[in-house]
Amino acid sequence: MTLNYIMIAENIAHIREQLPEGVRMVAVSKLKPASDIEEAYGAGQRLFGENYATELRDKAAVLPADVEWHFIGHLQAKQLKYYIGFVSMIHGVDSTEHLADVERAAAKAGRTVDVLLQVHVAREETKFGFLPEELMEESGRWNLGELPHVHICGVMGMASHTDDTARVRADFHAVRAAFDRLKSGAMAGSAWFREVSMGMSHDWRIAVDEGSTIVRLGTSIFGAR
Repeated sequence: MTLNYIMIAENIAHIREQLPEGVRMVAVSKLKPASDIEEAYGAGQRLFGENYATELRDKAAVLPADVEWHFIGHLQAKQLKYYIGFVSMIHGVDSTEHLADVERAAAKAGRTVDVLLQVHVAREETKFGFLPEELMEESGRWNLGELPHVHICGVMGMASHTDDTARVRADFHAVRAAFDRLKSGAMAGSAWFREVSMGMSHDWRIAVDEGSTIVRLGTSIFGAR
């Protein structure tokens, strides 16, 4: 047993002790070697998130088949082919066009894929996603019957990159509010729509306070990149 294994296993156990019931943890393994993922797997972790399509493809090819892979990077239609055949959830559907792209790719692969709608609430222009009001307008025009190979399971979002915890909390509150509006609006009656993915290593506790059901943790598990 290596020192690195002990560190990863202890980090996972420590975080699990703090997570409320009903909140799942995705171990963000981007740029980490497959050996680190194997060590987290050995500690009981099964949900892993990758940001880069080809890295996800290559790791999935050599790691256990029961790993639940989440794609958490920026969605690009031309790269869906690398992971659409096995990915469990895509976190960042940030436009109606990309929703249609996933439907086409999943249909071609003969699968139904879980997705989250990305909500843009942060101050940084570099982050992607629907603005909250835009999402309400767009979703009201969707015909979910035309998306038989996609399960819209909820929303995801990132807070502003700032030390201002009030701002971070307000951002997460806005993401959760978007989920609640969709839940009672365009997604009313959906059995799948139940997830709110928000919170990373530096802010996940605030995210959980504001209603997150999935946190995406990298540094807290694997250490700095």
